[in-house]
Amino acid sequence: VQLQASGGGLVQAGGSLRLACARSGSYSTNVMAWFRQAPGKEREFVAAITWRGNKNYAESVKGRFTISRVNSDGTTYLQMNALKPEDTAVYYCAAQKTQYYDADRRPDYWGQGTLVTVSS
Repeated sequence: VQLQASGGGLVQAGGSLRLACARSGSYSTNVMAWFRQAPGKEREFVAAITWRGNKNYAESVKGRFTISRVNSDGTTYLQMNALKPEDTAVYYCAAQKTQYYDADRRPDYWGQGTLVTVSS
């Protein structure tokens, strides 16, 4: 499985960005997720979505970010609204071979990151 993230960039606080993760290869992965890593911090979970559309969000992004996926072409999106400077990070897409998102399981596949910078 190969994952390719795109859509990062520089945006002012309060603005929006949409990230995309293109997946190719085996379709045995059920859960698609986004993580992020801010400078000097550990990588953290942002959002996840199952094949059937069940979603999980980190508390810090609830109500502002929306994860979605198009099963027919293997693309997963992260719509980010009302961005804050603290959302600045490298965002990574990831995949898990599970029925539901398992917070205790390291993702099976990772994509490269895309940088999101939110200016104040």
